[in-house]
Amino acid sequence: MKNPTLCVLLSLVIAAHSSPISTALNKQDEDMAERYLKRFYDLQEPEDPVPWHKTNLQELKLREMQQFLGLRVTGKLNSETLEAMKKPRCGVPDVAEYSIFGEGLKWNSNKLTYRIENYTPDMTVAEVDDTIERALQVWAKVTPLRFTRIHSGIADIMVSFGKRDHGDFYPFDGPGNTLAHAFAPSAGTGGDAHFDDDETFTYRSSRGYILFLVAAHEFGHSLGLGHSQDLGALMYPMYIDRDPDNFVLSADDVTGIQSLYGPNIDVNPEDPDPKPPTTPNACDPKMVLDAVTTLRGEMIFFKDRFIWRSYPLRPNPQLTLMSNYFPDVPENIDAAYENPQSQTVFIFKGQKVWSLNGQVLEKGYPKSITSMGLPNSVKYITAALHDPVTSKTLFFVDKHYYSYDEIQKKMDEGYPKLVAASFRRMTGKVTAAFMFKGYAYLYSGPKMYEYHYRTRKFYRKLTTNYVFSC
Repeated sequence: MKNPTLCVLLSLVIAAHSSPISTALNKQDEDMAERYLKRFYDLQEPEDPVPWHKTNLQELKLREMQQFLGLRVTGKLNSETLEAMKKPRCGVPDVAEYSIFGEGLKWNSNKLTYRIENYTPDMTVAEVDDTIERALQVWAKVTPLRFTRIHSGIADIMVSFGKRDHGDFYPFDGPGNTLAHAFAPSAGTGGDAHFDDDETFTYRSSRGYILFLVAAHEFGHSLGLGHSQDLGALMYPMYIDRDPDNFVLSADDVTGIQSLYGPNIDVNPEDPDPKPPTTPNACDPKMVLDAVTTLRGEMIFFKDRFIWRSYPLRPNPQLTLMSNYFPDVPENIDAAYENPQSQTVFIFKGQKVWSLNGQVLEKGYPKSITSMGLPNSVKYITAALHDPVTSKTLFFVDKHYYSYDEIQKKMDEGYPKLVAASFRRMTGKVTAAFMFKGYAYLYSGPKMYEYHYRTRKFYRKLTTNYVFSC
């Protein structure tokens, strides 16, 4: 028999309401949505003037878009879908699945040339030169492709910056929305990459669009790739801010480009690169979460550089990149918890802690975890569990735990203690934890253990993804 409290939890996590999120749409939003579907999802005008035919066609295309971008598939222009339509993105239309543009659209040679025709005033010439070279090397690193720059004549990949109508019959739209586009391998404009100079491009700063990220994506099109449905892929159609200095292609990108050109034959088999990162699957029974926390009514689940956000008006947790939601916090965290009294979320990695008011980093952070009373010998914590009734927070360090008094701002005496001595059947280390209505949910690897917090009574062992709608 299911614990009734957990059922209440699941009504929050999996969602109490399945109806679309309503939004007050105006004519401008509706017109924008229609243009978006025509441009990126091939929405056609119906052959007859019957209004409901047009409505049915739009609903079909909305469903296609929502499925492609990982949104709730409703066929309705709700606020979530409208928000996605307004995000900056690539100007190349989306496709039904990760594929090349068409059969056989690839370069017949592995030796390609490129030429930078002009420059953006936002960056120095040296910065643009370096950026374009590094963006091409992203693909050269995992394939036999080799790129040579030329300074005159026609190159395989012509790189240029332009505004509005810039001579290719696909005009840009001014600041925001589409950032660039590129053409699949072929003669003429094939392979060429164009960047909208109404945008602000930067070398590394996030106060604009990092040209390296935009260019690396566009060069994927220049080599024959279409858009990916994988949120973690470079070829996902939306612009996603990332650290250009630590950028690596996802497994999805590598699979796509190597299906066209094969692997890099120059890689030393005795010194291979690390495996490319994959996007986590919420329904993988072997998944191990990094951390779980509440945040003003939401549940947030952390895994590598991703988070799932779960809240009542959405039936499925929404996957997004951690950097989109917590831009001032590193990825691959160790632990997290919310103090609801102060509406503060604490996030831990190594010997540092970040304090956020909502999503905003508080002044003076990050700090050392010793600022919370943990001894210098503690190099990291593996999970945190906050009890709002007693204002105590348990910090788990592998198989031991400490108790922190949030009011007194100091550690309680008599700790650390063995987890197994207080939480029966918890024999491994606690890897994540959260509290709900007096019940504690402790994760150990791919398993979740349910306890009544006061009595420490054990109820049952579940899989990590039990709280997802798998």
